[in-house]
Amino acid sequence: MTKKVLVLCTGNSCRSQIAEGYLRHFAGQKAEIFSAGVETHGVNPKAIATMNEDEIDISNHTSNNIDEYRNIDFDFVITVCDNAKERCPFFPTKAQKFHYNFPDPAKATGTEEEINNLFREVRQMIKDYCKNFVEENIF
Repeated sequence: MTKKVLVLCTGNSCRSQIAEGYLRHFAGQKAEIFSAGVETHGVNPKAIATMNEDEIDISNHTSNNIDEYRNIDFDFVITVCDNAKERCPFFPTKAQKFHYNFPDPAKATGTEEEINNLFREVRQMIKDYCKNFVEENIF
């Protein structure tokens, strides 16, 4: 049976989109991956560009609100920022909950290069997390 995984963030624009891309990449057909936010901010263009550097295309992803997934019985819910964890609505589900507070590269300031480097750092952190998550939880 295919596992269902939901990645939650505040705006479903950056960290959760990157995580969705990597979880899909590593899990393949073994899991259905969804991402959502407690709000929707659209997919961050820098998140798309940063993932393209690693040959993962998330340009067709949409920014979804958590309410769209109320009727799905998830196996896993992963929150990728403290704000989402605190604001996450109660899910009447058997889902195992995981949490990791990744830095928000969308809040980066500085030169274009400094901002891009932060996006790459966070992308690598999320990539490593997702690879380990799939190895440990998706059979």
